Amino acid sequence: MGRQKGDAARSKARPSSSSLAASLLPSASAASTVGFGGYVGSSRFDSSQSPETSSFLDVDGEVAQHLKRLARKDPTTKLKALTSLSELFKQKSAKELTSIIPQWTFEYKKLLLDYNREVRRATQETMTNLVTAVGRDLAPHLKSLMGPWWFSQFDPNPEVSQAAKRSLQAAFPAQERRLDALILCTAEIFIYLEENLKLTPQNLSDKEVAVDELEEMHQQVISSSLLAFATLLDILVSVQLEKPGLENVAAEPKHASKARAAAISFSEKAFSAHKYFLDFLKSQSSAIRSATYSVLRSFIRNVPQVFNEENIKILAAPILGAFQEKDPACHSSMWDAILLFCKRFPDSWNSVNIQKTVLNRLWHFLRNRCFGSQQVSYPALVLFLDIIPAKAIAGEKFFLDFFHNFWAGRNPVHSSSSDQLAFFQALKECFVWGLNNAPRFCDGVDSMFQFRITLVDNILVKLLWQDYLLSIRSQDQDSNLPLHEKAMTTLNLKHSISYLHDLGKCIIEILSGIFLLEHNLLSHFCAEFQDFCMELLQHQENTERSPEKLEQINKFLFLLGQHMKQKGEAWPLEYLVGPMLAKSFPLIRSIDSPDGVKLLAVSVSIFGPWKILRELFSNSDVLLSCNLSDDKGRELNVGYFLQVFKEIFIPWCLDGHNCSTNARLDLLLALLDDECFSEQWHAIITYTTDSVSSLSEGRLCSSNSKHIAMLAILLERARKEIAKRKVGGDLCHGQGFKLDHWHHELLESAAVSVACSLPPFGTNDVLFIRAVLGGSTEGDKYSFVSRKSVVQIFKEVFRKLNSFLLESSFVSVKEAGAVLASRGNDLRLESKSLRNVIEMAQFALEVLDGSFFCLQTLDDEDDLVSSILAALLIIDWEYGMEAAIDDESKKQIKGRMTFCESVHGFRSKISNQLWEELSIDVRRRLQNILILFIRSALFKEDKLETSKIASLGCTWVLEVIECLCQDQYQEQDLLDNLLSKYDMWPLWITPDFSSPNGPATLNPEKASWNHKIVSLIDKLMMKLGFDKVFFGHVMHSPSSSLKETSDEVASRAWLAAEVLCTWKWPGGNALTSFLPTLTSFAKIENGSSLGCLLDSIFNILLDGALFHGGSCSKCLSTIPLTWGEEFQDIEEPFLRALIALLFTLFKENMWGAEKAMTLFELLVNKLFIGEAVNTNCLRIFPLILCTLMPPICTMSKSGECGSDDKHDMLEVNQIQHTIKSWLQRTLSFPPLLTWQSGEDMEEWFQLIISCYPLQAVGGADVMKLERPIGQEEKILLLDLFRKQRHDVARSVAANQLPVVEILLSKLMVIAVGYCWKEFNEEDWEFLFLHLRNWIESAVVMMEEVAENVNDANTANSSSDDLDLLLIKLEKIVLVSGPSLTIAENALVSFSIFCGLLLFQPTGDADNLNPLRSEKLETTVDQIQESILRLFFSTGIAEAIAHSYGLEAASVIASSRSVHHSFWRLVASTVVKSSAHTRDKAVKSVELWGLSKGPISSLYAILFSSGPIPALQLAAYVVLSTEPVSQRAVFREGTTCCLDGDLSADQESSQIDFSSEENVHLKEELSHMIEQLPYDVLDMDLVVEQRVHLFLAWSLLLSHLWSLPSSSSQRERLLQYIQDSANSAILDCLFQHIPLDLCLAHILKKKDEQLPTVLSEAATAATSAILKGSLLFAVESLWPINAVKMASLAGAIYGLMLHLLPAYVRGWFSDLRDRSTSSLIESFTRSWCSPPLIANELSLIKKANIADENFTVSVSKAANEVVATYTKDETGMDLVIRLPASYPLRSVDVDCMRSLGISEVKQRKWLMSMMLFVRNQNGALAEAIRIWKRNFDKEFEGVEECPICYSVIHTVNHSLPRLACKTCKHKFHSACLYKWFSTSHKSSCPLCQSPF
Repeated sequence: MGRQKGDAARSKARPSSSSLAASLLPSASAASTVGFGGYVGSSRFDSSQSPETSSFLDVDGEVAQHLKRLARKDPTTKLKALTSLSELFKQKSAKELTSIIPQWTFEYKKLLLDYNREVRRATQETMTNLVTAVGRDLAPHLKSLMGPWWFSQFDPNPEVSQAAKRSLQAAFPAQERRLDALILCTAEIFIYLEENLKLTPQNLSDKEVAVDELEEMHQQVISSSLLAFATLLDILVSVQLEKPGLENVAAEPKHASKARAAAISFSEKAFSAHKYFLDFLKSQSSAIRSATYSVLRSFIRNVPQVFNEENIKILAAPILGAFQEKDPACHSSMWDAILLFCKRFPDSWNSVNIQKTVLNRLWHFLRNRCFGSQQVSYPALVLFLDIIPAKAIAGEKFFLDFFHNFWAGRNPVHSSSSDQLAFFQALKECFVWGLNNAPRFCDGVDSMFQFRITLVDNILVKLLWQDYLLSIRSQDQDSNLPLHEKAMTTLNLKHSISYLHDLGKCIIEILSGIFLLEHNLLSHFCAEFQDFCMELLQHQENTERSPEKLEQINKFLFLLGQHMKQKGEAWPLEYLVGPMLAKSFPLIRSIDSPDGVKLLAVSVSIFGPWKILRELFSNSDVLLSCNLSDDKGRELNVGYFLQVFKEIFIPWCLDGHNCSTNARLDLLLALLDDECFSEQWHAIITYTTDSVSSLSEGRLCSSNSKHIAMLAILLERARKEIAKRKVGGDLCHGQGFKLDHWHHELLESAAVSVACSLPPFGTNDVLFIRAVLGGSTEGDKYSFVSRKSVVQIFKEVFRKLNSFLLESSFVSVKEAGAVLASRGNDLRLESKSLRNVIEMAQFALEVLDGSFFCLQTLDDEDDLVSSILAALLIIDWEYGMEAAIDDESKKQIKGRMTFCESVHGFRSKISNQLWEELSIDVRRRLQNILILFIRSALFKEDKLETSKIASLGCTWVLEVIECLCQDQYQEQDLLDNLLSKYDMWPLWITPDFSSPNGPATLNPEKASWNHKIVSLIDKLMMKLGFDKVFFGHVMHSPSSSLKETSDEVASRAWLAAEVLCTWKWPGGNALTSFLPTLTSFAKIENGSSLGCLLDSIFNILLDGALFHGGSCSKCLSTIPLTWGEEFQDIEEPFLRALIALLFTLFKENMWGAEKAMTLFELLVNKLFIGEAVNTNCLRIFPLILCTLMPPICTMSKSGECGSDDKHDMLEVNQIQHTIKSWLQRTLSFPPLLTWQSGEDMEEWFQLIISCYPLQAVGGADVMKLERPIGQEEKILLLDLFRKQRHDVARSVAANQLPVVEILLSKLMVIAVGYCWKEFNEEDWEFLFLHLRNWIESAVVMMEEVAENVNDANTANSSSDDLDLLLIKLEKIVLVSGPSLTIAENALVSFSIFCGLLLFQPTGDADNLNPLRSEKLETTVDQIQESILRLFFSTGIAEAIAHSYGLEAASVIASSRSVHHSFWRLVASTVVKSSAHTRDKAVKSVELWGLSKGPISSLYAILFSSGPIPALQLAAYVVLSTEPVSQRAVFREGTTCCLDGDLSADQESSQIDFSSEENVHLKEELSHMIEQLPYDVLDMDLVVEQRVHLFLAWSLLLSHLWSLPSSSSQRERLLQYIQDSANSAILDCLFQHIPLDLCLAHILKKKDEQLPTVLSEAATAATSAILKGSLLFAVESLWPINAVKMASLAGAIYGLMLHLLPAYVRGWFSDLRDRSTSSLIESFTRSWCSPPLIANELSLIKKANIADENFTVSVSKAANEVVATYTKDETGMDLVIRLPASYPLRSVDVDCMRSLGISEVKQRKWLMSMMLFVRNQNGALAEAIRIWKRNFDKEFEGVEECPICYSVIHTVNHSLPRLACKTCKHKFHSACLYKWFSTSHKSSCPLCQSPF
């Protein structure tokens, strides 16, 4: 409500009355755009659109209602009513609205005076709709409306006034009609305005309104009425007064004269009635005062007859003294009134005290910068001076006071630019006006001259000029200011600079005015100017601010030069600058100061050399040999000009190097003139190179060195001048220089001589060459010598750089130097020492550093440019090579390294844009040189390691690509060049480079140096991408046009094959680097080109494998049954690469079953050459078939499922037919037992075995058959198996070949897997006989290893030689022979058998009748026991070794990794073994009698340093289950102590102060539980130590869960955990659980999916609480990653909350970080507390606690338990409330009712219940049960413990047993122990007697 502050003041949209009236006068030329209403201008008015009409509404009822609402006080109600009326007015017809106009007029007048501006604006908008609707029907009511309507046009709010103008325009669209309306209603308007002027705040409103609102409303009404009065008077009267010829253009509006007379009449009455408006002039409101000035101006202008002598005297003081007005909003109207009043009534000055009333106030006004109205007041000052009567002021004094006060009002820092310009413009105008109007204030000529001299001296010189000069000091005094004031000064610096510039222009314009008025008036200022300059030059060494003042003089000279150009005036040079320079020139030469010389140079650059020399020497006798004219105006002749230049200025400007050198050289350049340039430049070069004839040994003499240095500096400054003139930066005279004019024969010969010189070099040689060449920056390409000389100089630069290359200790660098020398036909520079070579190279580098962009201009010199750039890059790269060598070698080449580092810094400054701008020929030559160097470095640098040189090479190649290759074609050309054939490359494959898609030939030679380039290719592949390196470039058909090209991708399949054959290289290998990159690329790019590439790689590798197949025979025995990544063990490179490629392609589904079948057919076709077997193909076929069969099997399975693809079925049948033929061929061989070496049976058996793949499902738990086979094939396979058992006894007893046993074990695997249903009893006996024997052989071997480790440890127990022990252990664990391989196959067969036994349906199991026999069951148990012995043996070996150190244990652990799949099968069987089998195995190991037992062996495996996940899981399962779990946690001797009955423990009278003394965990566990967590907190989240810690706690919690809730073991173990376990485990757990994600999820919607890590942790925590087990989390732990660790952490936390709530609560309460504790509580409350609370309440409800005295009720909805205990006539109800974040927050216990119990006992019982439930590490039901027992014991008379006031101890639940011998009171042992330990004495707590 209300308006914003300042609405009463006139806004920008509220014009003054004078301007408004002027804009309202109609004219013929503006009749259509200017007239009444035109005061807003045509641009301010927009014609209203036609009103929209709609359906008719009930006018009478609605309109009356809304009009009535307008009388309300609430502005909101008024706005709503106006809005409704506005809409209604749009909808009604004129006839319907006419009747409401009177009522509307009444409301309209009141609404215009409303305080709220929104109400006034809405009123005008409603008025617009009304007048638009009624049209001409408004005429009868116009007179009643016109007064307020006109008044509203001047509302102080611009939005309201604009709305009022639009409403008036809507009623009278034509401007003439608006003027007619005003004339018609003149009397009514004046009457209304007069009534408004008579209003007071008290009678303004009939409603209760706040006083401040009334006062503000009154000010608005008065100001608007005054403006309306003044504007109306201007409109009505000025029509004839200012437009007397109007009747000739357009007829005067009707009744205009009558209206004018009425206006004058009303004005006279108002002038008298309001006492000349003086009261309004004294108002506190600036808006009223401004309006009053407007009214007075209007009266003076329009009705001057109202002013008489009397009221003029009264008004003179208020108007002439109005300068005391401080509000700038009033100043415009104030000045209008003052100027018009003084002009109309000049005698009014006699009526006031001029000094007191006018001048003093004016001085104050000026000193205060017109109180902010500079833009209005400053232009009015000269007008004011013009109307002041001369007799009213004292001329000279007045002007001095005026200018001093005016000057005092300046603000050189904080003024805006517009205010500053207005100030200086007014100053100039007033000053020139004063000089020109001197006759008005002076009587005679002398007086007038003296008056002018006084103004010039006192104002121009002493005020303006001194301020201009002294402003430097004010700027520099800022150095001593505080920091914040310096910051303000910096912000205002631009204002200070602009101030000085404007001040200087003002002074010059005043001087120009003076010169036009009278020349002699300049003499005083000119003399002052000369004296000041001379004084500065004479005392500049002693004057601190002289340089700054001279700089200010130079700026003044520039302003003078600009003025001369603009005005065409010569007085600045002839009267001011010329005499000053002529007088100061001898002084400038003598003192030779930089500032003085700069002053002369600036003058020359501004006014030109001819004019300045004319001023300097026209009256001089310096040169007697020249005849100079006496006429000063005559120009100098050319001869004299050149003579002065040569004999005076050249020696002076080029004489020595000092502080004024730059200034003297600038002067010399400024004196160069276009007309005489050749002669002047020849004179300069001749002077500086006069000793050039004395050149000796290619070097300038030292006597000429100084001149050369000066010439170099001169050339650099000339270059800057040329660049400046080229862009038009400074064209004061002449047309600028032409570069060709600077060339000179002497200059070129000197430059070439210096470039060709040898060490030692002169100090200025580099500076001179760089100055001659130019090119230090990109835009600087101006050379002062010819192109021929530039080329010659850069050739010398190259020779010096190449000499450095030829002296390198690196072979590749030296060879590159030789290549560069031969390309340029340049010989090596003769040098006597390495120092000279480095010095020459440094010279060349410094020249290039200052002229590099000049080199860019030599595009046609391809060899030269490419050689220089190549030399730079190679030296830069040598720096990288030097950094990679050893420190000793670095010391030997320290000097070279320093220079190479300098080149490296220079190279880093060269931008990529420069490389792009090189010509294509330069780039091509440069690329060839660099690639040649890179290849040489890779193949010939033996000083560097392979990884380092490969990394450097990759960096170099990428750098060449970035700098020189502009598209993919150039990039591929570069790679082709890099990978092209070399003496040592490629190693394995030699492609035909002339035809990239052609066949490859094989290179069987082996070497190791190709690792370097393969490592380079690997790094390039990672940086550039697989496609760019291995796909090659896009080849364009030669016959195709540029627009129509036939693109053919030329792949580098040979390169991929080379990489795969190399297999391993420093920093990578094919399996982890190349193949993953290939698959990643293939997933993105899947096209024909990729298929071609893969096929080409396969073909190359297959050909190589076939060629080298003879060396693959020893690989066949190592083929595993379950094919994974074991192909890494293949030694033959081609076959290994081929298998790896196939395995990857099929694994990643890049190739499918169809491709596998195609390859199968290809190999089958290669298996026979005619009728003969291709032996090489037969040897590699099994390995390849192991990879092909899994995808082929998928097609076979789909055929079984009824696939409709006949082609696929044919192919499957063809494969089966082929395999059957192989089986028949193999059946033709004799049994394996009779096989002798040298036959090819092994290859065919391996081929058959490869046809029947197996797949491990769930790790190694179950073996799944991959390929379905037909009955006929199954019979053939079974026949092959049975053929091997022709003599079972002989097969066991015979000393068989290892290969026979391996093949037989594999054959058994596939026979069991594929033919078990057809097995008979003899088959099973044959199988188990061999399985048991093979496994027992492995057991004997591993037990022997364990015994040997035990013996070695015993033998070295007293020895400190760890290295010797490690060597012994390595020999012991080295298992040679195929025993473990055979045993592994046996384990696979046993695993398949176990799977059949466990998972086959009953019907199928019946076919295995031998399985049901007790004999075979015994055999199975024996095999499992043997496998368990294997398991324990390896664990015991590691445990024994661990006792000697971690390194010794690592030897044992690492030996298992060699046979990873074997131990995985062992672990699988261990996990599935029965309890009695484990018990037998444990006992047998205990009887073994080694230094470590079975439990230690399990912990050794669980916490192994070289873990195998399957073995760890098996160890955990055995340790956490019976029968081992009872002995797995506690040390020996502790278990028996804990096995006692609780009652027996309670009855014991043995003193037991510390219960934890009876609990000792296994050493492996206690270390983890008590000490390790603090070490783990700072480790990575997936380190081995964290895994071991979590497994230890999992074992402990699992064992705790297995113990009965009331057992002594549980109580003691809980007490141990509470007292000894390190609670940092909980901190460690929450390092894995992302609490921040937890909070973010809780704050979001619940239905949003949890982040993976948080989801796993939360789910595991809930599952552990519900299951009471951690086995599910441990089983899924491997392979270790952050998510699985988080899952295990969540599970451990959940089970700890379940089993150890008090322990966790104690840790939580000790947290000091509130944010962390809040996040932990949120996690617990969201995912742990709900199942825990539900479980607790369920256990309490199920617990059998209630009896006749005790009842328990549970409320699951409220999470409450009510326990009621009654005994005789006493009773007590306790309420136990579980918090939402239970158990982190303590359970709340409250007594709801008690009967017959004292308050003390009630409080004690309540406290005891609280202690029981809060200290309970277990279920709350158990705590309630113990609390009830405590009550029962107390009622039975058992005495409570005096320490804890409880019968049953709240923690260990024991009774008070320890009695004091004196007072006989009994205590709990734990309470007494705590009392003794805290009090530090052993006396009774009650009687204080010794206990």
